[in-house]
Amino acid sequence: MLDLNHDSGLVYGRPAHAAAPLGARINALLDAALVAERDTQRPRDYLGASRIGEPCARRLVYEYTKTPVDPGKEFEGRTLRIFEAGHVFEDLAIRWLRAAGFDLRTEKRGGGQFGFETAGGRIRGHVDGVIIGGPDVEIPWPALWEHKALKASSWSDTAKKGVQVSKPVYFGQMQIYMAYMGLGSALFTALNKDTCELYHEHVPFDPSIAQALSDKAVMVLRAADAGELLPRMAAHADFYLCRFCPYSARCWSEDRP
Repeated sequence: MLDLNHDSGLVYGRPAHAAAPLGARINALLDAALVAERDTQRPRDYLGASRIGEPCARRLVYEYTKTPVDPGKEFEGRTLRIFEAGHVFEDLAIRWLRAAGFDLRTEKRGGGQFGFETAGGRIRGHVDGVIIGGPDVEIPWPALWEHKALKASSWSDTAKKGVQVSKPVYFGQMQIYMAYMGLGSALFTALNKDTCELYHEHVPFDPSIAQALSDKAVMVLRAADAGELLPRMAAHADFYLCRFCPYSARCWSEDRP
């Protein structure tokens, strides 16, 4: 029984020694669990098609060779939560499209995602889905389906400018997928995580862009094999993409050819 005349160490039901709010302490536990779970997963041993559209080929060499990111730039638990929530939004979009009559396939008959690999398995990609039929929306079927869940500002920019201008990495991802899977077009779906608005865009296959991206991927692999760094994409470290790059400090301190 609680003795109200005795100093129990409680302040309004909270231990006096607990400086951090309850939410912060719980979130720290959740994030630590997610990071620990991530660390048990086998790292990629290939160049993912989803990354080939990255504007900086030098960064891709760092990623492919599993070069450690700058201190403090590791993925935190919050970022891992964002990634996982994206899968939930994707499942919702799949259900909505199917309910509207789109024959969207997300797994092969034997199980597993649709995808491809080339260069002896050193370049691989796994797609969100393929629409093999559906309502007449002036898109030829079958078509690649790619989904992204975006925060409101990013979604608005994509809806305003289109995926090629606003999200060149996603655009490149789709071009590579279409090239290696023999598809002539794609349906890009972006979900606004704040409002659940949906933006859809028809993305035709562009062979010249796909070839340039494929050549870039080969260049990255060759540089990685030779232990070389490709040229930086910018002349100064304060370039906006460099400021957000997790390899920025390392990159601008290394002068290897």
